[in-house]
Amino acid sequence: MIPGAGRILAVDWGEVRIGLALSDETQILASPLETLTRRAGKRFPMPRFSELVAQHAPIAVVVGLPLTPEGTEGPSAAAARELAGQIADRTALPIEMWDERMSTARALGAIREQGGRTRGRREDVDALAASVLLQHFLDARRGGRT
Repeated sequence: MIPGAGRILAVDWGEVRIGLALSDETQILASPLETLTRRAGKRFPMPRFSELVAQHAPIAVVVGLPLTPEGTEGPSAAAARELAGQIADRTALPIEMWDERMSTARALGAIREQGGRTRGRREDVDALAASVLLQHFLDARRGGRT
């Protein structure tokens, strides 16, 4: 169970880039934090993630669960669950899995709506996708849907 006050860190899992977002203390607003990059064949960059956890002191972590369009779990969802387990083991923080379908598409749409370009900005897009994921989670919590 995630307490109702304190920062929540969100992780938008990807095979190469992992977007991170952070809520405010009141859990109303999500903001992009950083994008971590995993080199081909390498593990999740846990040292940098641990630095960010120490720096921002979140009370919980929300990990995006990449479901198929039909809502089922595939290989990406299994990898996200494995990452969630690693984060739980390393941080001892409560972990919540959250449906991340369309978070990247919504982030791209938001950038385009504001007249921005996405070419060459994958890191920005991934962190923004994590904030879209986290904002959805926060809004659902306030609405009593978690």
